[in-house]
Amino acid sequence: MTSDERSREDDQITQGVSLKPALGDFGVWTGGPVSPEQAVEIEKLGYGTVWVGASPAADLAFVEPILEKTESLQVATGIVNIWTADAREVATSYHRIEDAFPGRFLLGVGVGHPEHTEQYTKPYEALVEYLDVLDSATVPTSRRVLAALGPKVLQLAAQRSAGAHPYLTTPVHTGQARELLGPTVLIAPEHTVVLTDDAEKAREVGRETVDFYLGLSNYVNNWKRLGFTDDDVERPGSDRLIDSLVAYGSPDQIAARLTEHRQAGADHVAIQVLGGPDELLSTLEELAGPLGLAG
Repeated sequence: MTSDERSREDDQITQGVSLKPALGDFGVWTGGPVSPEQAVEIEKLGYGTVWVGASPAADLAFVEPILEKTESLQVATGIVNIWTADAREVATSYHRIEDAFPGRFLLGVGVGHPEHTEQYTKPYEALVEYLDVLDSATVPTSRRVLAALGPKVLQLAAQRSAGAHPYLTTPVHTGQARELLGPTVLIAPEHTVVLTDDAEKAREVGRETVDFYLGLSNYVNNWKRLGFTDDDVERPGSDRLIDSLVAYGSPDQIAARLTEHRQAGADHVAIQVLGGPDELLSTLEELAGPLGLAG
């Protein structure tokens, strides 16, 4: 980012002008790229953004095919992993996408998990250095967000990006993040859902996803900060924990749970549909009405 661009953004912040990306009230979080055809249907249903997880490669080659087939849908990474995606290549990819589809791509960046990254040393400092490279390559802070759970990285997200993209959290966490960061910073949490009235089935499906994170210290520590006990976060995870992280029930009940994030201060909620790829579009269609989307 040039000094003039940074000065202009600093002036806007000082004047209280929000630099939040316009993502829509609700979006969709997936563990890998959706097809362009799925993206078209997601857009028709009224969802504003597709978040693509699973640490996509630095070339971000999946983005343009989605944007080419849609009209206003945003695509975001949830997230690019700083240890596996070179910052300069990511910056080049960002500019390629931005030149072709201005204002429709949001770069989500994060440090991943210490248990699965050999290079995971001084992650906070490494993230700062990564952002420095993005700055030098003129990737604007207003078009990037950070994966953030704890206060230190949440504050970094506010200082060096448009805001935070927390994963596997609760509306309580969203409220705490909003109180910490103030009104002008984007908060866009992810929340998982299972469309079933069967609580035991929902918990079984939810545990298949949550189990991986029960072995990751950054997630476990965050849940403990939210008041969950050692017993709650021991495998396979207590019903209390799973019910807090996985919304289930009727479409109206799930929508009410997702809306709790919005009421707690979230600007946007990214919905991860569990239960297999065949459940994605049908679940999103069922939720669109109760969420008040203009599908």
